[in-house]
Amino acid sequence: MTMDEIQAEVDKMEKESKALKEELYRLAWFMRGALTFEQAFQLDLQDREILAGLIKYNLETTKESGLPFF
Repeated sequence: MTMDEIQAEVDKMEKESKALKEELYRLAWFMRGALTFEQAFQLDLQDREILAGLIKYNLETTKESGLPFF
């Protein structure tokens, strides 16, 4: 690989790492302490998708009911 290709790969990996961390922090925040960042980091993709779906469902239900979520 050339230095430019290596740098491009490093940049790509840094973006992916940041995106994963943001997703995990978001999951931990929405779980209101029931899931720590460290625990979220141990989840596999399927579990993260299930939790994200649950959060989305709860947000939609809360919006439709007019009850406060935050």
